[in-house]
Amino acid sequence: MKLTSLIQTLNEYRVTGPADCDICSICQDSRQVKEGSLFAALPGTETDGHLFVRNAVLGKAAAILYQRGCLKDTGIVEEYKETVAFIEVPDSRQALGTVAAVWYNHPSEKITLVGITGTNGKTTTATLLYRLFNRMGLKSGLLSTIANYVGDSQEPTSLTTPDVLTIHALLSKMVTCGCTFCFMEVSSHAIDQQRIAGLRFAGGIFTNLTQDHLDYHKTFAAYRDTKKAFFDSLPPEAFSLVNGDDRNGQIMIQNSRSQKFTYACKRMANFTARVLEQNAEGMHLVIDGIQVWSPLIGMHNAYNLLSVYACARLLNQPADEILRILSSLKTVSGRMEYVKGGNNLTAVVDFAHTPDALQNALTTLRALLTPGQQLICVVGCGGNRDQSKRPLMAQIADKYADLCIFTSDNPRHEDPEVILDHMFAGLSAEARERNLRITDRYQAIKTAVKTANKGAIILVAGKGHETYQDTKGVKNPFDDKAILTQLLKTG
Repeated sequence: MKLTSLIQTLNEYRVTGPADCDICSICQDSRQVKEGSLFAALPGTETDGHLFVRNAVLGKAAAILYQRGCLKDTGIVEEYKETVAFIEVPDSRQALGTVAAVWYNHPSEKITLVGITGTNGKTTTATLLYRLFNRMGLKSGLLSTIANYVGDSQEPTSLTTPDVLTIHALLSKMVTCGCTFCFMEVSSHAIDQQRIAGLRFAGGIFTNLTQDHLDYHKTFAAYRDTKKAFFDSLPPEAFSLVNGDDRNGQIMIQNSRSQKFTYACKRMANFTARVLEQNAEGMHLVIDGIQVWSPLIGMHNAYNLLSVYACARLLNQPADEILRILSSLKTVSGRMEYVKGGNNLTAVVDFAHTPDALQNALTTLRALLTPGQQLICVVGCGGNRDQSKRPLMAQIADKYADLCIFTSDNPRHEDPEVILDHMFAGLSAEARERNLRITDRYQAIKTAVKTANKGAIILVAGKGHETYQDTKGVKNPFDDKAILTQLLKTG
């Protein structure tokens, strides 16, 4: 494709050098540059892509997309302007999204794309929507934390929301494969870093907002406003579906041009649900006046199921068919996932890694206990993330569990003992005495199984579907569910 065709939809740009060159590929990693590539230099939170422009030029890139002012003192534009096209833009992240849309022939305009954002529930909501629509015979794609799917074909994933080039490439693949819908988790990082730039959404769902990612956003208000920016960007023909029971729901849509709808379990809304009863096998709900059974449990899942139902209705699917299929959809990997074992023990693996999510998981399980039944919680906090939630997580675990075993999550580049110190800072002296601190996560899980009373429920929280433990930049194999399955089998 000619560079002139690729950049013609940019709102504001300046080209220095041969603008009529042919482009054979687009990349944002200089190591992927080949002769004829367009290299996009993006400002980063850890590494600035502008530092690698010379590498890209030496790799025979035909064009460089860069952010205004970021190459000012390097002299590289003047040095190579005879052979390389330099495209200066106000925001290279935003511009890359626009260019990617052109390169992949605007795939988000050829598929019904729905984005799901919020602190908790994104993965469950997106995955249930993907499963629901495929079961209804509507071939769909999924972009989520757990996996990316193009129809039935799974693609690798490492981030809640992939980079902007990968998203457009996957959507293009979905269109080619005949998908008509795509359901996509939209993280606050992705919104802030313009990883959804150039996409046209048919709808957006807001699940809830609680404390998370303050290491990145610094304040709760900044975190909230980043989520809000997603709804601000939706076009007038799109829909916004927000949790009416969350006080931030109305904030999300107050400036949105989209068609606005609410769902709620506690107040009047466009779509409502009520839990009639629940047990370890599932729950009985009324959704929009119709009774339905689901194998999922907990109020948080009542909201997830309701948002899925509401979204499907807004996408013109019949209510009875939606509820019939929803009643058969099982839990998502690593989300309140049960592992049964000897001695009548039940272990539950859950991704809960925020105070609100941990409280939801523990209160759900607490409500299922019979008199004398024990609830054990194994939990840690991730390294290089929001430190302020660590003491809160410990307090919640101690409040709702009979025994807590505090341990490592993904320490990353932090000392796991320091992370545990932060958690213990939220506990009273009595709480520290009655609970355990075992840094090694395997030993912590093993101790929970060995010390559990007959019939106990063990919640292992924080990592959910993950099959690794990130320690000092190395992802070592570690799977909570697999470990529990083995320990519960051997006793």
